[in-house]
Amino acid sequence: MKQLTRPPILYLLRQIRPQPLANIPRWMISMKDRESELNEKISFLSSFIALFKDQILTDIQLKPGNDGPSISAHRALLAARSEIFKNMLDSDAYKAPASDTIMLPELNHQELESLLEFLYSGNLPSEKLEKHVYSLTLAADKYDIPYLLKFCERHMLRFLNSSNALDVLEISDTCSNKTLKETALNFIVKNMEDVVFSTKYEAFVPENPHLAVQITRALLMDVKNRRNSGV
Repeated sequence: MKQLTRPPILYLLRQIRPQPLANIPRWMISMKDRESELNEKISFLSSFIALFKDQILTDIQLKPGNDGPSISAHRALLAARSEIFKNMLDSDAYKAPASDTIMLPELNHQELESLLEFLYSGNLPSEKLEKHVYSLTLAADKYDIPYLLKFCERHMLRFLNSSNALDVLEISDTCSNKTLKETALNFIVKNMEDVVFSTKYEAFVPENPHLAVQITRALLMDVKNRRNSGV
């Protein structure tokens, strides 16, 4: 019988794969470099919000509803952030020196201030977003600001619950946001008892009869699908 020989130790060592831990220092350096680069970009772009907060070289006034005080801004930035604002400012009416005010009657002063803060910085503190998310969503839809619309959508999806699901459904319907609407409908169907037996639902139905019908249909479809699947 032929005797088996053990493979040489060098051969065994060559078969050992490099340990992932060996790459950690290089990975950490790479992540640190990326973080540093990101912080530099944030610092560089923060000059825009400084222009707004310090009201430096502003050249246009935005007037909110409810006779609130106007807020100064920059034509160029508004035009860059919104195609609607760009078209408005490019029109003959706003090219004339006397026309230096844009009316935004659907927003109050705080909502307008939050809208402008987002346009200048690309971000918004969580407390302001939570407070004004619905009005900002409507403004983003009306003035064609896709990034703000997506920003608000992510917030509403993340914090969707029984107390705000009807509000989210109503906003999604107004803005024709299919993803948001389907998510809100599915949530309401799965939490039907909590939503339907609330005082908010009693006020919601007369104001949004078509959405009440859609909720009923979605519930019936859910019941049918469960029955067919044997659940």
